[in-house]
Amino acid sequence: MAYETIIYDEPGADHVATITLNRPERLNAFNRRMMDEFADVWTRVKDDDAVHAVVLRAAGDRAFCTGVDVREDFGQPANVWNHIDPGDSLSPKRLQVWKPVVCALHGMVAGGALYWVNESDIIICSDDATFFDPHVTFGMVPALEPIGLARRVHLGEVLRMALLGNDERMSAETALRIGLVTEVTSREALWERAHQLAARIAAKPTVATQGAVRAIWESLDKGRTAALDQGLAYTRIGNRIGEAQVDRASAPKADWELR
Repeated sequence: MAYETIIYDEPGADHVATITLNRPERLNAFNRRMMDEFADVWTRVKDDDAVHAVVLRAAGDRAFCTGVDVREDFGQPANVWNHIDPGDSLSPKRLQVWKPVVCALHGMVAGGALYWVNESDIIICSDDATFFDPHVTFGMVPALEPIGLARRVHLGEVLRMALLGNDERMSAETALRIGLVTEVTSREALWERAHQLAARIAAKPTVATQGAVRAIWESLDKGRTAALDQGLAYTRIGNRIGEAQVDRASAPKADWELR
């Protein structure tokens, strides 16, 4: 597929692929074309063994994404029972992509942008990032994105965002405090820092990182005992009967070990 709404950078020697939302003139709002392109690119990431980790980011200065592009016909079928959730094609975990995703957020992160946020593994943002969900302001039910968000942060924070709509924007500082993001950087350092994190993940055996992502995310849909039982099976599947893939003596040193 020739992409029009995103830019895909193939993995280099560090095994990191990069996906950039590229509709800055529309504040990176997604339309049907972008949905189709994400369905394609996530499949591409999933099937390419050279990809060990992914950086997800967005072009332009004002927004990571402001949700669905309301100026275009989204094209839902007339039969309401045939309507689809945009997250079915935008979200990596819905497509069973277990490559770790580092999401770099800046500017406005609104509404449908949460489809990507909710299913990324490590989320960082620049200090100019603001988070809000405008649905209720326009008389629309904010169900899908907040349901995903409730798996990441405290219920009270989710309800505050969902019910206040455009009346309040969560700051980068607050997002860090509630655990929605794990790090705040300057706008200038954002992309480099995201790539640095992804490269460190990609340097590790991909069977281990993908297994970790899958086991942890799938556990969210299970009770504790069932999740632990399944997780134990994954340690055997991914590690050759439970054996480590890397000799500890030859494993890459962490920064703190080199000091």
